[in-house]
Amino acid sequence: MEALTRFLCSLQGRLLAGLAATWLVIVGILLMLAWQYGKALVDEVNLDHLRDESRLIADALTEKVNRRLHALARLAPGLQGMSPEQLGDFLEHNQALMEWFEGIMVTGPDGVVLADWPVVEGRAGLDTSDTEYFRMLRRSPAPYVSQPFVGRASGDNLVLMLVPRIDEQGAFSGVVGGMVNLAGGGLFRWLERSWLGEEGRISVFSASGQALFHPRRANSQAFNGLPALDLALEGWEGETVARGVNGESTLMSYRQIRPANWIVKVSLPRSQVRAPLGDYLVTLWWAWLGLAVLLMFSMRWLVRRLLEPLHRLERQIAQVGAGERRYLALSTSMEELRQVASSFNRLEHERLSALEHLRDRQAFLDAVLGSTPIGMFVADLKGHLNYMNPALLELLGLDASCSASEWWERIHPDDRQGTQDMWRHSLLTGNDFMRQLRFHHQDGVTLWVEVHASQVRGSDQPLGFVGMVKDITERRQQEALQRWEAEHDPLTGLLNRRGFERRLEEALAEYAKTGTPSVLILFDLDHFKPINDEGGHALGDEMLRRIAQVVAWEVRRSDHVARQGGDEFAVLLPSCTLKQAGEIAESLRRVVSEVTVVNESRVYNITLSMGVTAFQEGDDAVETVLARADAASYKAKAKGRNTVVMADPDDESLVDSLW
Repeated sequence: MEALTRFLCSLQGRLLAGLAATWLVIVGILLMLAWQYGKALVDEVNLDHLRDESRLIADALTEKVNRRLHALARLAPGLQGMSPEQLGDFLEHNQALMEWFEGIMVTGPDGVVLADWPVVEGRAGLDTSDTEYFRMLRRSPAPYVSQPFVGRASGDNLVLMLVPRIDEQGAFSGVVGGMVNLAGGGLFRWLERSWLGEEGRISVFSASGQALFHPRRANSQAFNGLPALDLALEGWEGETVARGVNGESTLMSYRQIRPANWIVKVSLPRSQVRAPLGDYLVTLWWAWLGLAVLLMFSMRWLVRRLLEPLHRLERQIAQVGAGERRYLALSTSMEELRQVASSFNRLEHERLSALEHLRDRQAFLDAVLGSTPIGMFVADLKGHLNYMNPALLELLGLDASCSASEWWERIHPDDRQGTQDMWRHSLLTGNDFMRQLRFHHQDGVTLWVEVHASQVRGSDQPLGFVGMVKDITERRQQEALQRWEAEHDPLTGLLNRRGFERRLEEALAEYAKTGTPSVLILFDLDHFKPINDEGGHALGDEMLRRIAQVVAWEVRRSDHVARQGGDEFAVLLPSCTLKQAGEIAESLRRVVSEVTVVNESRVYNITLSMGVTAFQEGDDAVETVLARADAASYKAKAKGRNTVVMADPDDESLVDSLW
């Protein structure tokens, strides 16, 4: 009765809370959808804006560069045949060019500066033949814009815009160059007035990635490491969304300034682009929340009137529980509540009968489970263990008072997470739970157990889970031994051909997927037959075991060593270059040559004929790699044994290396 009282008292609150939660969920979903679709729309609109902005800037800079280059090109023919003094006078009186350039210089065909204006001490007579721009113009007589450099006189960042001087015979006769001040000149000054919001940026880079203009820096510096910028430096132009220098997601647009081989970058942080949308949605959220509060007050009055008959029903049920009434007699016009009262009277009688029957069945079940020799347990629908029979407690070394956390802590850490995930899945779906896992016994022994639990249903309703636990430790140990024997050589303990080829297939698949380099070494034992013939197979087996021991000791822990059969061995070196493999092969050749066995005072030793090959493009089967390594080992035999022969990965021919 007390629970019903609490239910009726809180029903009104839950109804109101449910209505409010439903309203908030609907509003939240609408706001999230608006945010998701709005983000994409805002990004698309701003990318279009950046495309237009970057195109306008690139076109304007292209025109400015072309005007300067054309002015120099018109100046160059009039300089032919002038002496250095005449050139200086001519430049001094041609002040119109100084509107575009901070300085003009003229060189001869040998790269020596003949004249400059304004005159800078030491510039006339300067040899520029070793500069990159002079060599470029001499080879290809076309206008050229140099990389940025620091001017000797001004200390500012400058670039040279240059055109070749061609004489009447069409021969190269020198260079005319104009110096442009990147910081104080008019080429980029107008960009300072461009407005892209608080965080929007306009930058200009050279083809080498050096910044020519950036409003946040006084000096140029390299901005490498941005994938989109790296593509733009190779000639790409377009729009993208990527991480900026500070790691923030940014909208970017790149355009090429072809005459100067420069790149314009216009960028806007996504946070700035999406800020207005976020502010609008926050305002909308508060407006809807205010509306929800108004609705709550009106719904509270309505719900209170609807729940009044339930409060009368609650009072009569409390009287039945206290013995003050024998049945419910509810006076109400609500047919549903009258049916509830009738059902309550009937169910109260049936409840008492069912409780008595349940006690009898529980006693019978406890007797059955307690006497069975198989470990069994009972769990409820939430997964809590309600019962473990004596056989299970003895098997696992637990006592009846152990908690659920202790049960899970006894499971081996490598098996615990998977077991918990599968158990939760069975509880959720009702499917059988079956898993083999390791369990720590209180005696310190680790058991392998098999757990099988099934859902129990009654009247088409799930009641809980009943499970069995079996000790399979001996069976698992036997299976592990059989798996080891199937892939290992019984004489040496190394991998056999089957086990080695499986690992070779895995390494080849990894190479095809990720390009991870691996190397295969095959080698035969030189002069092994006399050991078997003169000392017998026992002596030969001893030599094979010793060789296997030193080879396994010499290679890395991640490498795989196998005895292919007879006196044939193989080594797989995952994640290894061909150069490293050559050093390992030489080390193996050296240490194996020091292995000896003795028979009747005669000392026997052997050498190795080794073939080495790396995985190559086109290797689609292990047979291809094995055949290439085998051919290299045969060539080592032909070279006189005790030799390492490596397959060339470029032309697939064998190049021998005599160590």
